[in-house]
Amino acid sequence: MIFVTGATGNVGRELVRVLAQSGQPVRALIRRDDDRARLPAGAEGFIGDLNDPQSLAPGLAGVRAAHLLAGYDGLGELLAAMRDAGVQRVTLQSSSAVPAGDIDNAVARYHILSERAIRESGLAWTFLQPNSFMTNTLRWLPQLHAGDTVRLPFAGVPIATVDPADIAEVAASALTTGHHEGRSYRLSGPESLLPAEQVAIVGAAIGRDLRFEAQSDEEARAEMTEAMPPEYVDAFFSFFADGTVDESTVLPTVQEVLGRPPRRLEDWARANAGAFRA
Repeated sequence: MIFVTGATGNVGRELVRVLAQSGQPVRALIRRDDDRARLPAGAEGFIGDLNDPQSLAPGLAGVRAAHLLAGYDGLGELLAAMRDAGVQRVTLQSSSAVPAGDIDNAVARYHILSERAIRESGLAWTFLQPNSFMTNTLRWLPQLHAGDTVRLPFAGVPIATVDPADIAEVAASALTTGHHEGRSYRLSGPESLLPAEQVAIVGAAIGRDLRFEAQSDEEARAEMTEAMPPEYVDAFFSFFADGTVDESTVLPTVQEVLGRPPRRLEDWARANAGAFRA
């Protein structure tokens, strides 16, 4: 049995699908009973809360591998419960911010500390440190509902965004084999694109003539502050305005692990065009 936390998230739902389709027994952590309907055939839903490790203990019966998310309270307690239950290996959905090692950065810190806890747990591990997701383009939906202009920050910063399905397939390989233990995998997509180029690609895929408009740093900071704590805003400005994280370099990792190139934004946008029309 493979236990997948974050099973309805961008990576988790793809991981559950990949495992179920390959015939692997998979137990998906969900928050409510209604979420069972979102799981693919063959996946077992288990209701629990990552912030309450004791709620997860019954779901660990028979589990040999688990996919984890960073930054939750009680991770050490959960890892101890996994070890006691006979779990052999874990994957962690971590961050591109980890290699820089900046413990003072609020976003990097919780990923670094999560990796540290897993290293010290005695479980075999594989860390997945992806670039920004292609699914982040779905955050444009409110703007697309209002018109054809997409306003975004950090206009001069190209990013090799990655398809969450590629992250999931790398995780599936790590969870089902012993070939990736003790490895930290930085993951990117196949092309480094400026925000304006991303907008053009998505527009072509969904059949709309979209226009890009750059946000000033001041506008971006004000908008982001409405959506997240100030220390997280500072963290993302550090990453992309100050350049403390490199998400521009195209990395060979997906090709090396999966034996195929990572999916392009164009391919992802065409496959998910319906989500932009909802």
